[in-house]
Amino acid sequence: MGNKISEAISKVYFKMLGWIEQVILLLPNFLVAVFIFVVFYLVGRQARRLLTKPIGKLSHSPALVDLLVNIVFIVFTAVGLFIGLSVLQLDKAVTSLLAGAGIVGLALGFAFQDIAANFVAGILMAIKKPLDINDIIETNGHFGTVTHINLRSTIIRTTQGQHVIIPNKEIYNNPIVNYSAEGRRRVDLKCGISYGDDLQKVKNVVLKAIRSIDYIDHEPPVSFFYTEFADSSINFTVRYWIDFKKQPDYLQAMSDGIMRIKEAFDQNDITIPFPIRTLDFGIKGGEKLSEHLTVLGQEVKENGK
Repeated sequence: MGNKISEAISKVYFKMLGWIEQVILLLPNFLVAVFIFVVFYLVGRQARRLLTKPIGKLSHSPALVDLLVNIVFIVFTAVGLFIGLSVLQLDKAVTSLLAGAGIVGLALGFAFQDIAANFVAGILMAIKKPLDINDIIETNGHFGTVTHINLRSTIIRTTQGQHVIIPNKEIYNNPIVNYSAEGRRRVDLKCGISYGDDLQKVKNVVLKAIRSIDYIDHEPPVSFFYTEFADSSINFTVRYWIDFKKQPDYLQAMSDGIMRIKEAFDQNDITIPFPIRTLDFGIKGGEKLSEHLTVLGQEVKENGK
């Protein structure tokens, strides 16, 4: 029994001794591997710091800048780790890590397809810049001001004050109306006049009224078009341009246009008609109203009998 215990202790001792010898032999390589990893780690941090400003000049999206500089840092750190493992003669471990990372990446790609799609769309939007902070846009049935743009979603504030979070994939794959891109906007003001008014006079009065608004743009000039013969009026559209930064600019320009036209019409006895319906029983080929009333009265008397 004592001999067996001694043999077991002896085996453990020699095993540990072999491990210690291996550690001593690998210690220089281990120190070199650690040194290489630390050097690449520090170089990666320095590269991240130095590249922040140049990349920021290429893209005004803080989220995209942070992503790119962090990718640079991760690449340097990963290269240092793999070189360090190679120095320790752990090439199989490097291969296993790469294979594992590929499998994990593939699994995550399938599991988070929508997140990945929004992420890629966010990167493309940051590069192409179809919209920016404070732009007034309309997309996916929502109208408002862009307040935040990140790599997953875009937030707009509607004219009623609600915040709408829209995934970047939906914005990138659907039409976007950017009202702020040109810095100005056209106001299309529609109205109607009675059939008894002088059309040339109306046109001159409307153009003069709109041109009296001091803040409108005169290039291109104010335009006026008659558009249709409606049931109760002859309709027209007057178009003029304004500098546009926020939605109240547009609403104020439309309100001022309506007020100026109404005031000018009142001063020139021009009528803005409301819908009416005329019953004419005396037209050619028809019957007079009195005859209809006589027939109706006779029918009532006969039914009463």
